[in-house]
Amino acid sequence: MKYALCLLFFLGTGVFARAQSSCDLILLETKKLFGNFSIIPGSAQKLTDREGYDNQPSFINNDQVAFSSIDENGNSDIIVYSFDTEEFMNMTRTTSKSEFSPRLTDCGQYISAVTVEEDSTQRLWLYPINFGEPELLYDDLSPVAYYAWYDNIAAMSLLGDPNKLVYPYSREQVAELAENVGNCIQTRPKTSEITYIDKGTSVVLNGKETFEIKSYDLEEKVAGNHGVALGQGDDFTWIDKNTLIMAQGQELFIKKINKSMEWEKIAAVSMPGYGAISRIAVSPRNDKLVLVMERK
Repeated sequence: MKYALCLLFFLGTGVFARAQSSCDLILLETKKLFGNFSIIPGSAQKLTDREGYDNQPSFINNDQVAFSSIDENGNSDIIVYSFDTEEFMNMTRTTSKSEFSPRLTDCGQYISAVTVEEDSTQRLWLYPINFGEPELLYDDLSPVAYYAWYDNIAAMSLLGDPNKLVYPYSREQVAELAENVGNCIQTRPKTSEITYIDKGTSVVLNGKETFEIKSYDLEEKVAGNHGVALGQGDDFTWIDKNTLIMAQGQELFIKKINKSMEWEKIAAVSMPGYGAISRIAVSPRNDKLVLVMERK
């Protein structure tokens, strides 16, 4: 889908082809008071509304969210939505490539994206926020599926049998952190940890299969464990250093890992015509959630 190009300044088919179901972005207003995170009742509203694929939201600052959008020809571009102007902008507008999984780089000068190139090579590219020429980041690391940033370096899940989570401390030193990681990689705030769901080994909890959320400390070079994920869920994110959020169906749950390993339900999101929540993005100030919800 191509959105009208508007002048907007920033304020401060590989693996992705598997799930190109019709989905929209839904905004929730939130608040955090005395360490307690909550959803403002009745605040749910659509950011996108079409028969198509708008997915993988990621806040690039508190007033703008980037996401991947597939048009009627099957091409994916990176779109940026401004909450101030309520306008959309094409960050990329390519016909021979497709871009997925946008994130702001640590330096704040680029939006990174997994790019499916003309020959189907799948690598990480950088797209300058001043609309300069895009740059290939790691020419020898592919096919990239998902990634997260730490210290201006991307920890990447590389597709394979099994897939591997790697971190290139340098071109010569590419450390293998884990195998069989899930479809979500997140940096734990205010730490040097990269976190992921370990799909290599399942656990049974209350008679149901689930998986564990694990971590790797890139400074200390030690592995960690943050307890079980929520059911069969693939996506999670951090609200702060100690608070995780996940979805199950249309319900949202949080877990405060410094207090309990139990998931606590905080909201149910009922939108006519929509099913399960598949992805979650939280704003830097914790006052917005953007959800991906599947159309029925």
